[in-house]
Amino acid sequence: MGRKPKPPEQRMAFFTACASGASLRKSAALGGISRSTACLWLKQSGGVRPRATKPRPALRLSLDERETISRGLAANRSLTSIAAELGRPVSTVSREVLRNSGRHGYRAAHAERLSEARSRRPRLGKLALDDRLREHVESKLQVCWSPQQISKRLIAEFPDDSAMRVSHETIYTSLFVQAQPGFKAELTAQLRTRRLRRHLQRRVASGGKKSRIPGLVPLKDRPAEANDRKTPGHWEGDMIVGRYGTSHIVTLVERHSRVLIAVPLPHGARSEIVIAALIETFNKLPAVMRRTLTWDRGNEMARHADFTIATGIPVFFCDAYSPWQRGTNENTNGLLRQYLPKSTDLNLTNTERLEEIVAELNNRPRRTLRWQNPHEVFSAACVALTA
Repeated sequence: MGRKPKPPEQRMAFFTACASGASLRKSAALGGISRSTACLWLKQSGGVRPRATKPRPALRLSLDERETISRGLAANRSLTSIAAELGRPVSTVSREVLRNSGRHGYRAAHAERLSEARSRRPRLGKLALDDRLREHVESKLQVCWSPQQISKRLIAEFPDDSAMRVSHETIYTSLFVQAQPGFKAELTAQLRTRRLRRHLQRRVASGGKKSRIPGLVPLKDRPAEANDRKTPGHWEGDMIVGRYGTSHIVTLVERHSRVLIAVPLPHGARSEIVIAALIETFNKLPAVMRRTLTWDRGNEMARHADFTIATGIPVFFCDAYSPWQRGTNENTNGLLRQYLPKSTDLNLTNTERLEEIVAELNNRPRRTLRWQNPHEVFSAACVALTA
């Protein structure tokens, strides 16, 4: 006997639980399925919730009716008696049996699967039908734009062309759902997370930590104007570490425009080296764009007082285990890691390549900037403040 297919209600219950943020185990339990079945469904759907199925037409045989037919055939009953029990015409039962392996090979579960397959009306997605739109989306995916960035930027780039419109959900569906034609499979590797299906994000709270940084000024003392992001010139900084912890790059992100500056540290990450690199970098910026700097509690900023004396920029430090307090920098570091994974020896990344990566990130449109890119917003802010 074939395996009995799961009712559509179970599938929808499972995906509804997943969408609400429940764990895989809990979602499987709410859907009345095993964990292995849950994993299979997620793999087949790419983590994208399937559309709700339409009610079964009254003229179409149900799984229970097919099981009645199967039992009747096994008991060697006539098709007429089986049809009478079901309240169906004999011709309906006869066609059902003939199209599903005949009297001696009929199985209810197998017949149900074949019926579902016949009733589907596969419809190609928009990206599979429109070569021009698909090629444009592919070109942006290849330079690591997110589906939402691509979708929103289309409106600005093609304001009078309604054909050049696609939602980010359609892009995700074409990337992740196995049955949905659209893109080449390798394009999923261009997504920031490199995942093969969509995942929920969960945050874990942490405890406190003592700091070894002298003269530390807490984040709560930072000027209020830095919090709302309306005033340019407030920066967040951090240091990303390469393979074996032996190579480093300082990343600086301006809170108003989200523009990124990356500073390589080929000679190590001792505090005096980091501070010297920061001083050189900030002294090249316009004075109006040098207001505050926010950092985590890394020991590379132990000499932050020297930086403040040389630049006039006060440094404020996040609470322990609270990277979300400089979330703009954390998010940008995640974007940078798409190009420079943790296994990368950052000392082997030449300056020209690093500048290309930074330029690419600074020219990506951002939802928080109303689909402008950081370079555009930063340039506009500099002009406005110096006018």
